[in-house]
Amino acid sequence: MKRQVRITDTTLRDGDHAMSHEFTVEQVRAIARGLDEAGVPVIEVSHGDGLAGSSLQYGMSRVPEEELIAAAAEVIERGKLAVLLLPGIGTRKELRRAAALGARVARIATHCTEADISEQHMGLAKEMGMEVVGFLMMAHMEPPEKLAEQAVLMESYGADCVYVVDSAGAMTGPEARARVRALRAALRPETAVGFHAHNNLSLAVSNTLAAIEEGATQVDGSTCGLGAGAGNTMTEVLVAVCEKLGIETGVDLFKIMDVAEERVRPIMKHVPKIDRASLTIGYAGVYSTFLLHAYRAAEKFNVDPREILVELGRRRVVGGQEDMIVDVAVELAGRRQTA
Repeated sequence: MKRQVRITDTTLRDGDHAMSHEFTVEQVRAIARGLDEAGVPVIEVSHGDGLAGSSLQYGMSRVPEEELIAAAAEVIERGKLAVLLLPGIGTRKELRRAAALGARVARIATHCTEADISEQHMGLAKEMGMEVVGFLMMAHMEPPEKLAEQAVLMESYGADCVYVVDSAGAMTGPEARARVRALRAALRPETAVGFHAHNNLSLAVSNTLAAIEEGATQVDGSTCGLGAGAGNTMTEVLVAVCEKLGIETGVDLFKIMDVAEERVRPIMKHVPKIDRASLTIGYAGVYSTFLLHAYRAAEKFNVDPREILVELGRRRVVGGQEDMIVDVAVELAGRRQTA
């Protein structure tokens, strides 16, 4: 029997970081239509930091995300529209509104030790008839058995799938395998396991394949790898590799290539790549969304962005603590002046 995997494309959510939150309605409509026509089963649209993420701390959206979600909903005919919500940023109000606009999948994301804050949002999503996906972010920071305990909590709140999320692109193959294996062993057979990768160590595709081999049946990609840090698993590459390995995705390879080449690449403001700073993110285990913030702080205070990122990693700073980036930059600049 052939293996099957469901791909969620995050170009219009994780890619929002690399686009500096400047997607337009026309761009979202064109990309969402192309992804849907290519057969992508789940298409995620939100601010990069999830519903209600548009703020001074996380970055202001050029266009209100409700307009972008509505635009995607208008053109998605075959697949499901998904949104991301981080409790503490997004609220049940935004989740209700997203569902009313046509979202059918609620991806509820927490730090990998804070699954307990997802209960209310998952409960509401289930009440509204949405598919519920739990997202355990920065999953490299906890050992597999602890991560599995958090996954079981999300399952108890109604999650249909729980993801191992390598937010920092910090995992090696054995680390990804161990975490997916632990979740697969701990969760009920009917609860799916997912995997979301970043490419800061150039391991996004290989780690995703390792996750599939360990039982993940839902995985994420982004066309052109458009996403935070060094970007995500490239959807078009993942589809090609899966075809070579006999893993069914239901995605048309040539059509997804065309979406990447003709609709996404021409509008990219920032090309995700493994440069010194994004490599440092994977090495130090820092949240991938910190990259552009670290560049700005480094330029403003005349310090090396790598020094900022390594110090953030040493302090185990996580998503939601973006204000620490400037604090660390100021501190490093002060040390240099007194040295």
